[in-house]
Amino acid sequence: MRTKNQALMDDIRKYIAVYYQEHLVSPGIVEIAKHVGSSKSNVQRYLLYMNEMGMLEYSRGVRNPESLSKCDGTFSAHPITGDIHCGDPRSQEELIDEYVVLPDSIFGKGDKYILRCKGDSMEDAGISEGDLVIIRITPDAEKGDIVVALDDEGQNTLKRYEGYDSKKGVHILGYMNQSSYPDRKIEVKELIVQGVAGHVIKKL
Repeated sequence: MRTKNQALMDDIRKYIAVYYQEHLVSPGIVEIAKHVGSSKSNVQRYLLYMNEMGMLEYSRGVRNPESLSKCDGTFSAHPITGDIHCGDPRSQEELIDEYVVLPDSIFGKGDKYILRCKGDSMEDAGISEGDLVIIRITPDAEKGDIVVALDDEGQNTLKRYEGYDSKKGVHILGYMNQSSYPDRKIEVKELIVQGVAGHVIKKL
């Protein structure tokens, strides 16, 4: 970026702050570009520069530190990173377009991300299609945890970790919908965990 338009940067920061106060989530690049009358690629370049300058936080999505500080440390923002299939494993293209503010008193502190569920293989765990699942970022899992994991072909899925079968030399990922997928399992030689589910947000 050859020159930096200070007025444009000020406009971007102000818009993010106002949008955040009204919606409790940060705007995506599409909304910012539309507001300032610029291209998405140009807005992204400005956001990257503003992140380097400490004017805001940007990493595939926008966070506004000034707005978050008004929560007095009792809330934190976490990204919605797309869909997770609760049926057969499928590839997922991660795209962060917004952050959702969650109370730490309910959801706990620490790094998390949010996935929107598709499929019905986790119905017995109370997870249905369209639900938002809060994922705690960790590479480790205990037997019984509901995890975001990769199969042997690198495809991701949301399943219950059922432990290691030493006779077969595989880790077991189980479906949780006995009526539709009776005793169905996924066996993986190497367990690659991308996070552990802790909470579900659903419509009643």
